[in-house]
Amino acid sequence: MPDKLNALLERLKAHQRTLIMAMTEHDGLPAGSALRQVAELENVIAAVEAVAGEEADRERRSGCYFRVGTRAFVVS
Repeated sequence: MPDKLNALLERLKAHQRTLIMAMTEHDGLPAGSALRQVAELENVIAAVEAVAGEEADRERRSGCYFRVGTRAFVVS
């Protein structure tokens, strides 16, 4: 599960980064729809990180360790 969470997190962050970089190509404020997409991705990224935290808590009982994105979950 951690590998799948990590892969999903990286895909989401990459897509969000692509949208943000595309916004820099235009003068003025980005379109509202583009801003909403970035905000929605931020919410999903936070949700994936929360699930990773829950998985770390669950795995703590079994003595596992895993990393999701830049967050390391040490399970003792």
